[in-house]
Amino acid sequence: MSETDLADFNRWVAQTAQLLREGRWHEIDVAHLIEEVEDLGKSERRGIASQLTRLLLHLLKWQYQPQRRSDSWLDSITDARTQIELAIEDSPSLRSYPAEKLEESYQRARRQAAKQTRIEISAFPDVCPYSLDLVVAEDWLPD
Repeated sequence: MSETDLADFNRWVAQTAQLLREGRWHEIDVAHLIEEVEDLGKSERRGIASQLTRLLLHLLKWQYQPQRRSDSWLDSITDARTQIELAIEDSPSLRSYPAEKLEESYQRARRQAAKQTRIEISAFPDVCPYSLDLVVAEDWLPD
C-alpha cells in the first residue's frame, strides 16, 4: 500500500468512525465497511496460523538439530506462543482456531524445516507429532 493509499485509507477510517459516532448511517460506504470488517477477521486468523507455523518450525528445529539449539530459537518459540495467546485473548472466539490449523501449519513448518536444516523432509513425521496442548504449553520443548 503506497503512502497516498495509506493516507486515503486512514482518512476513510476516520471519516467512517465519525459518521458512525454521529449516527449518519446513510453517508457510510457500507460495502467498503463490510469488506474492511471481514478483512480484520481474516488478518487475526492469518496471524494465528503464521505464529503457529513459526512455533512448529522452531520446535522441529529444536528436536532435530539439538546441537544448534540457541537462545534465539527459545525467544522465537516463546514469542510465537505469546502472540497466539494474545490473539486469542483479544478474540476469544478464535480459541479453537489453532486446533483447526495445527495440521496445515505443521505441513508448512515441516517443509520450511527441511529447507532450513537441509534434513530430508521424510525425516520429519508426516503428521504433527505434538499435541496442541504441548505446542502452546509455556515450558514444553521436544526432546
